[in-house]
Amino acid sequence: MRTTQLDLFGADFTADPHPDLRRLRSDSPVHHDPATGLWLVSRYADVRAVLADPEAFHPDNALTAVTPIPRPVLRVLARAGFSLPPTLANNGTDTHTDLRRLVAGFLTPARVAGFEARIASLCEERLASPTDLHADLARDLPCVVLMEVLGITDVDVPALKAWSTASLELFWGNPSVERQHELAVQAGEFHQWLTRRIRAASPDGDDLFSALRQHGTPVREAAGLCYFLLIAGQETTTQLLSTLLDRVLRHPDLWARLAADEPGLAAACVEEVLRREPPVTTWRRVTSRPVTLAGVDLPAGAPLLLMLAGTGSDPEVFAEPESFCPGRSGARRHLAFGFGRHYCLGAGLARLEGEVVLRTVARRFPDLRLAAIEPPPMLGLLSFRAPLSVPSSAPRPSSRGRRQRTRTPRAARGGRSGRCR
Repeated sequence: MRTTQLDLFGADFTADPHPDLRRLRSDSPVHHDPATGLWLVSRYADVRAVLADPEAFHPDNALTAVTPIPRPVLRVLARAGFSLPPTLANNGTDTHTDLRRLVAGFLTPARVAGFEARIASLCEERLASPTDLHADLARDLPCVVLMEVLGITDVDVPALKAWSTASLELFWGNPSVERQHELAVQAGEFHQWLTRRIRAASPDGDDLFSALRQHGTPVREAAGLCYFLLIAGQETTTQLLSTLLDRVLRHPDLWARLAADEPGLAAACVEEVLRREPPVTTWRRVTSRPVTLAGVDLPAGAPLLLMLAGTGSDPEVFAEPESFCPGRSGARRHLAFGFGRHYCLGAGLARLEGEVVLRTVARRFPDLRLAAIEPPPMLGLLSFRAPLSVPSSAPRPSSRGRRQRTRTPRAARGGRSGRCR
């Protein structure tokens, strides 16, 4: 039985947060967590209202380390020239719009759609004989895709992944002081790499670094923008792919329908996983003035933790919220990508990668099964949760995955209502 004291970093919450999220929605929709000092907001309507009101709820604390960083560790970061000025996720100033527009130019619907074949090709390259779909496929593919979308070449993918996972743990984990030192060194190395690349970028180039030079963005601000963008833009998609593959493989009937290329089913599975188990489970805001939320009076400066994972299972919004039901009505009402002026710029790319990867793996391995039915080890950070392993059997690949197929055009495809599970 769960204890009454919620532990956001505890093994129980990491393994399955939904019992606690149900309790919060029912009994304490705006709940003060003494361990972190955060006010937990868990109902869909309240979270959406916060995200929709940037005047009353500022994003300034979005990238603040949840576990305070002590002075010796801060000195490690300072020696590396590390800083996170207001750029995108943590920017409530007037500079946000122009910077967002600059990045959005690399993530237009047309540009993203043009990467569908490339994503499928990268997926095929990694599917010779899958034994762990996280390590073999989900871990690196989103990083390669994002770098290509942003026009960034000559990237050491293993190094970038090590830097980005270290950064997630430093800012959203609960590491010891000794561990913080180790993580700060890696975060500093990443920031220095970004600074060098931005300074060396040609203003006449066509990649993100060059675009920032053309825009006249100071190097400090440009490095801060790229630091978070290059982490969030691929780590969250890695988490989405791992969760998606794990959850869908637990339903062999669904996998068979995917292998048979049922129109719209892959996209519907992506939306259902985003609703129920989003890779970004929480996000933060801070009140700019005294407010009342769900009957609770909050002072100015109150730090809020928006429980995004809980909103997707709010029975006031979704019927049978505990069921896995691809194709359900209104699935896209979820808040997995946020809402309002800070809505995730990479939502379209993440959706496309999820759909293409799921469809490609199912076609290639129609008889693929999980190698273990017990729950996988989970990444359990304040704002990020996903399987760290998706062990699978390795049946003989289907020849269908290598044939050119005629498919219904994307614009004509829709989600087919499936049986809830």
